[in-house]
Amino acid sequence: MTRARSGRLQRAARPGRLRRTAVLALPSVIVLAATGVTTGVAAVVQERSIRTSVVEQVSGVAASLADLPEVRDAVTAVADRGTPGALADAEDLAPATAALQPIATLVEGASGVSYVVVTDDEGVRITHPDPAERGQPVETTIAPVLRGAEFVGTETGPSGETLRAKVPVVAADGEVVGAVAVGVLESTIAADRERALGTLLPWSTGALVAATLASVLLSLVIARRLRRADAVDAESRQVRWTTEALREQAHEFGTRLHVVRGLVEQGDDEDAMAYIDAVAPGLTSGGGAGSPRRGAVATASVAAVRSELAVAGATLDLRVAEDVVLDDAVLLVLTNLCRNAAEAGAGTVVATVGARDGRVTVTVEDDGPGIDPADAHRVLSRGWSSKSDATGLGRGIGLAVVRRTATDRDGSVVVGRSAALGGARLDVEMATGS
Repeated sequence: MTRARSGRLQRAARPGRLRRTAVLALPSVIVLAATGVTTGVAAVVQERSIRTSVVEQVSGVAASLADLPEVRDAVTAVADRGTPGALADAEDLAPATAALQPIATLVEGASGVSYVVVTDDEGVRITHPDPAERGQPVETTIAPVLRGAEFVGTETGPSGETLRAKVPVVAADGEVVGAVAVGVLESTIAADRERALGTLLPWSTGALVAATLASVLLSLVIARRLRRADAVDAESRQVRWTTEALREQAHEFGTRLHVVRGLVEQGDDEDAMAYIDAVAPGLTSGGGAGSPRRGAVATASVAAVRSELAVAGATLDLRVAEDVVLDDAVLLVLTNLCRNAAEAGAGTVVATVGARDGRVTVTVEDDGPGIDPADAHRVLSRGWSSKSDATGLGRGIGLAVVRRTATDRDGSVVVGRSAALGGARLDVEMATGS
């Protein structure tokens, strides 16, 4: 294998390796992402569930206390002890505090709330877990509640930041005479959330480990199948390259057979044997040792091409400059271009071989259908042809040989349209032979 082909193989293999790595890593990435998202969603749902439960708890406790006859009667009894301008104090509210504080303390312990506060109609605390706060006006939202509205929200009071519910206490005559506030500390809610997450995380971790092991096993199975596929693909590429090389060699061998036939038809047996020895050493007994006359090979090649084009119904108009030597490379380019024009359906083929600035130029144009501009960049590729392959041996070889021959001599091939004949035009330029 040549260094260039080895480089092409390595470049072709890189995207395959990257795709394979991506495919192998994909299951693990999916597992990690799915587990992370699931755990995050579960944590959010758990937190919302806890907060919803606390809201229902404090709201239910506050509403129940506000409806108790004992609470309503005790608050109503002290409703006239203070006014907005002269608030009641702890002494004024002492009878209600004596009746309600035991109930508040009992409810706090039984329901698990952080505090139960009962106020009069000016928002002065009748009950509170801290005795020093009794007889003090509340600092948080109370006015809407004393007008008959309920409140649920998070506020900061003497006990700290709490999620609380406030419900008005309504007397028998429908007048709001006070309020009941029930709250749970945010720190307590956070502790409940952490306990819930502590219960959730082991399950999430277990699921992650199990899913990761499953993804690893899946990746191993996929990797094994990819290795098999790579081996089959490499073997297929090698067979394809070998087949293409054999087709190209068969094409060139056919061209050389035409030269041999031309030499034999001209009676140049000695040149024919020498030519065979030159292109296939060891094939003969050496009777034609030496080199064939260059002019004889050129004449035979041109005669063979004319004969082949005549069979296809085409004529060849060949113009060769006197200072041009028709060596094997030039003849290979010339014969393949002419043969390709005839196969494309041309009736007239005009070939011009000249020299310019120390380089050989070969121009072949015809009156055939020409080359579609959309296909101009593909016609020189091996295996591409606009004609069907009736032989099954492959087409699209002749122009590929032309391009390779020109490239080997530091040359180029330009595809275009003939202004004179209307068909295809191919211009080849390359260095002269040594």
